[in-house]
Amino acid sequence: MKKRVLIIGGVAGGASCAARLRRMDEEAEIIIFERGEYISFANCGLPYYIGGVIKDREELILWEPEDMKSRFNIEVRIFNEVVSINKEEKTIEVKEVKTGKTYKENYDKLVLSPGSAPLKPPIPGIELDGIYTLWNIPDTDRIKKVVTEKKPKKAVVIGGGFIGIEMAENLKDIGIDVTIVEMINQVMAPVDFEIAQFIHEHLEKKGVNLVLNDGVKNFEKSDIGVKVVTQSGKEIEAEMVMLAIGVRPNSELAKDAGLAVNQRGGIITNELLEAYEDIYAVGDAIEVTDFITGDKTMIPLAGPANKQGRIAANNISGMKEKYNGTEGSSVLKVFDLTVAATGINEKTLIRNGQKVNVDYFCIQLHAGNHAGYYPGVETLHLKVIFESKTGKVLGAQSVGVDGVDKRIDVIATAIRFGATAYDLKELELCYAPPYSSAKDPVNMAGFVACNILDGDQKIVQYSDIEDMDISTHTFLDVRTQEEWDSGHIPDATHIPVDILRDKIIELDKSKTIIVYCAVGVRAWTATRILMQNGFQVLNMTGGYTTYKTAYYNDLNRIEK
Repeated sequence: MKKRVLIIGGVAGGASCAARLRRMDEEAEIIIFERGEYISFANCGLPYYIGGVIKDREELILWEPEDMKSRFNIEVRIFNEVVSINKEEKTIEVKEVKTGKTYKENYDKLVLSPGSAPLKPPIPGIELDGIYTLWNIPDTDRIKKVVTEKKPKKAVVIGGGFIGIEMAENLKDIGIDVTIVEMINQVMAPVDFEIAQFIHEHLEKKGVNLVLNDGVKNFEKSDIGVKVVTQSGKEIEAEMVMLAIGVRPNSELAKDAGLAVNQRGGIITNELLEAYEDIYAVGDAIEVTDFITGDKTMIPLAGPANKQGRIAANNISGMKEKYNGTEGSSVLKVFDLTVAATGINEKTLIRNGQKVNVDYFCIQLHAGNHAGYYPGVETLHLKVIFESKTGKVLGAQSVGVDGVDKRIDVIATAIRFGATAYDLKELELCYAPPYSSAKDPVNMAGFVACNILDGDQKIVQYSDIEDMDISTHTFLDVRTQEEWDSGHIPDATHIPVDILRDKIIELDKSKTIIVYCAVGVRAWTATRILMQNGFQVLNMTGGYTTYKTAYYNDLNRIEK
């Protein structure tokens, strides 16, 4: 029997659902309803068009209605807004945006892909001219016109997430002085603070002004455009302000139809992505299961939305395919750096506490992105989180110039298949001097974690040494004299690893030794020397590189 499938919304979830459904069912009648003009566009590319990296606006348009008709025999009705759903009658009411006329359509299957919208909290002055959001093609056209015709000299970006940082970079690249205002203590929420500090330092080196731990109190008109007043009383004037403080699901239609939504407005579905009998929901607007914790959450990413669209189409076609959760794998370009993450981060584990009920440990390493003897090597910073009892990989974060996405993709794959530290060390990854090392950073993460799991070393985090009593602990720096002179942890003792055996008698066995080097490699050697000589030893994972970067803007924590 010929099915009639109506799809509300396009872009990632709806468009991919429609295309997959046609491939599975040549006979189905498929109609996409879109209240705007564009059904499928590259929303992740919008900041790069504004910054001139993407030159041709048409490159952002992935599918036009006529293309969907000719290629897939799918009818697309743009400027047609679905205003209500009657789930008992299996009908929708549609309003023609340009004429205001309404009409009804019946369905056999209905797919909701309404997406999300930028958050605009009730901050005084938020509706002033000169304040913009970036979410779709019309938004892009407005902002592109401003930067092209008015040529603003100053801009403020509110929010340090994906869109905020991408906009800051692209505005800076076209000569605009940019300030990022972020209400928490770091940008890029998917990573932990010490990884974010690499980003902070790089942004400042590129001339971006950072205002952290300081939210917006209100907006006011100013002589040049808009004045941003922060909670701490800072006043920042700019010709344009970009709001990039998060998104909310467009779930009002579902809620009004009596479909279940969570406290954040996310449409609740089962594992088959069914929100109700014969109604499916996909994309930014739905609640998903966190792949690591099993908790219900909201993770608005394009990759999961595309997969959900495909799964919904399969199930409409008679399959029983489950959506097994979202890892939250993400990547971001920050000028010359790349930052990426997958799985859970440490701050979430700390915040959730007993709710997650996971005993974990973290390791940090700073390795070359390829062989050290091959020209152009850059440091790749990697943090990986493991379950303490099993060594199961829970999450990872990385930042560096090159090779970051490759390593996080490998670990994301490992997480999906339930891998442990022992699996990471056994992975056989591609190696040639321009691309990696014989012991890839992912393998190295496995080696370090296995050393901990097997009891060959114990570790301590940079943040854990703050409150350690020097009467019961010795901080031991095993780097060279030159490295020591350039900066070290206050109250530390200096014995280079190459003479440690000769100087070991100078150390007090009644104290726990906190040993560190630049990145952890020499400290691992020192740890084994000390342990086999009867010392209680903790190796500070990530070494002085992690410590120094975490406190790069707090010189009181570094002695010279």
